[in-house]
Amino acid sequence: LVKTHNLLTTRNYIFGYHPHGIMGLGAFCNFSTEATGVSQKFPGIRPYLATLAGNFRMPILRDYLMSGGICPVNRDSIDYILSKNGSGNAIIIVVGGAAESLNCTPGKNSVTLKNRKGFVKLALRHGADLVPVYSFGENEVYKQVIFEEGSWGRWVQKKFQKHIGFAPCIFHGRGLFSSNTWGLLPYSKPITTVVGEPITIPKIDNPSQKEVDFYHGVYVDALIKLFDKYKSKFGLPETEVLEVN
Repeated sequence: LVKTHNLLTTRNYIFGYHPHGIMGLGAFCNFSTEATGVSQKFPGIRPYLATLAGNFRMPILRDYLMSGGICPVNRDSIDYILSKNGSGNAIIIVVGGAAESLNCTPGKNSVTLKNRKGFVKLALRHGADLVPVYSFGENEVYKQVIFEEGSWGRWVQKKFQKHIGFAPCIFHGRGLFSSNTWGLLPYSKPITTVVGEPITIPKIDNPSQKEVDFYHGVYVDALIKLFDKYKSKFGLPETEVLEVN
């Protein structure tokens, strides 16, 4: 977990986490556990990782998720945390969601963001600052079978995504005892999560589409700059370009 700027405890924040990867391991390990010392790096900030509401319908799993400060990624939960829980709260939203997971594969840096503007509208309604976050290596820890657009496999994935909320991916990692065998353990690749500079957002109870589009554009530019600034430091060539879909 790499900190680039201090976060004020007098403000609330929405972290946009990119990319999703297969399981969002960087988001979970860095913001829902103390494995990388999030509370020491951001003292006074309470992180809440937002995930699918369906995960909270399963006994035991629900309690495990809640113990790590994980909340449903729905408007009621986010509204409560940002308006009824004081300041110093940080909601981490994996903006690309299931659609982004379908395209994650080693060696590819792309995000699904162009038409994802709901998190910006939430930030404006609550006056919560937006923070771009990029995890270098998130797409490297699993290998996935990518179905082309128009194929039967992609059709099935999109149907699941539409009706259930997640897209079934065909993927594999390494085996338990050897990296030369297939299994569900992630490959031993580093994931470095860089938390960028917060973007100050005004509080607007009913933001217009023009206002949402403006701050969305500011956010996209900030994410691209964050990626470009740190890409060579974490193993990518200077020529690498972040693909924004």
